[in-house]
Amino acid sequence: VQLQASGGGLVQPGGSLRLSCAASRATLDYTAIGWFRQAPEKQREGVSCISGRGHTTYYSDSVKGRFTISRDTDKRTVYLEMNSLKIEDTAVYYCGAPCGYASGRGVYYYGADSWGEGTLVTVSS
Repeated sequence: VQLQASGGGLVQPGGSLRLSCAASRATLDYTAIGWFRQAPEKQREGVSCISGRGHTTYYSDSVKGRFTISRDTDKRTVYLEMNSLKIEDTAVYYCGAPCGYASGRGVYYYGADSWGEGTLVTVSS
């Protein structure tokens, strides 16, 4: 596992959280990295993807306008700023690379590595 997600927690609806994804290898420095999530009894879905140099970002329709992805290459870290959180955002969040985006398919993962532990985000009042 080359990416480790952190920063999850319990937050009320309408609240905010910032997730971090730390890369353990320099070879990921210019690789597109994405955020994915899996809610209970649902399939894992793509949330957001950022290009290798951070110039291009993609979002799923369900989070567009609320979440912001960014990366700090010096720190080998990708962030997901989550605002206006909803109960339906509750899930385990993972980061993975490489990621891509296609119309009609959304954000997707096409790496070969196994997923890390992820970080749990619970939105509840």
